[in-house]
Amino acid sequence: MINPGSAAGEESIEFKSEGFLLKGRLHLPEADRPPFVVGSHGLLSSGDSPKQVSLARACAGQGIAFFRFDHRGCGNSSGLFQSDTSLAARCADLQSAVDLLLQRTELSDRFGLFGSSFGGTVCLSAAGQASVSALVVNAAPVRSRTLSGAEVTASGPLELDESFYREKLQFDVSEDLPRLGTVLVFHGDEDRVVPVENAHEIYETVGRPKKLSILEGGDHVMSRKSHQLVFVREAVEWFREHLEPGGRVA
Repeated sequence: MINPGSAAGEESIEFKSEGFLLKGRLHLPEADRPPFVVGSHGLLSSGDSPKQVSLARACAGQGIAFFRFDHRGCGNSSGLFQSDTSLAARCADLQSAVDLLLQRTELSDRFGLFGSSFGGTVCLSAAGQASVSALVVNAAPVRSRTLSGAEVTASGPLELDESFYREKLQFDVSEDLPRLGTVLVFHGDEDRVVPVENAHEIYETVGRPKKLSILEGGDHVMSRKSHQLVFVREAVEWFREHLEPGGRVA
């Protein structure tokens, strides 16, 4: 059972990624050189998504720092969404955020990644290039063709035409999966945006330790409060277990 614990506070941070000025918030716990988690938000979301804010606060309460930020073209960061968004661009943003935190001497060099929806895809793609100690993904598509433009109906008011998906959002991270381990996979079994089969493929392909958490009746945005509570509890427990010294590195 996760207790709220206490956190030292939040810090606003600005940093550069390939010339773009990105903005985020670092949640710091009352702990000496804590491990940290970096979050990657969904396609049309931002670092202020309720799911990520809740997870960040819960992690900080349990002695784990959490950095949530806006990818280029999103939220308060610079850039234009439709011209600057791609899997490669978001992976670069995520790596820049990780590099930034690894330079901070008050933090440990052990870290995890969290990604929701397209952010989960970003984490799956980027994790193989970094010494990630733990990974949590939610509703992550393995291939762009599984989306079929449906993400537009699930999130945000931004109008996206088929050319955006065709020119900017073509991806397949299936070849990255065998190189990964220490992965916790969440997915709702009634997700109409990213089919739950994606979660099963991720779970079956990545190495151990791994865990699959299927939310019965769950949709893409995890709208049920009960599912949100399960998600936060299990995600924090996963990070606590695998970000301790001696844990497995993916």
